Amino acid sequence: MDHPLMDLISAKIAEAEKNGEFDNLPGAGKPLPEDDDPQNALLRRVMRENGAVPPFVAMSRELEALRDELRRTTDEVSRRDIMKEMSMTEAKIAIARKEWRR
Repeated sequence: MDHPLMDLISAKIAEAEKNGEFDNLPGAGKPLPEDDDPQNALLRRVMRENGAVPPFVAMSRELEALRDELRRTTDEVSRRDIMKEMSMTEAKIAIARKEWRR
């Protein structure tokens, strides 16, 4: 089943072509860059352009902050709590990496 706006979209594209709006675009006449995951290429591009990172990258940054905190902390109870949080974060990172690869 076609999208309900397909006719309108096609008309707008044809009008833009007629008006030369697609002439001289950057990369015109060049092949598209190869992508090892074309299904997610747009998603990755949008994320990159907006400074977003995959969840496991954000959690890895949190883990590094916890490591820094652990280095500065001398209280044994606090150190134990930090190490527990680090362990949980490492497990979450592993899960997020598996999900991201799907």
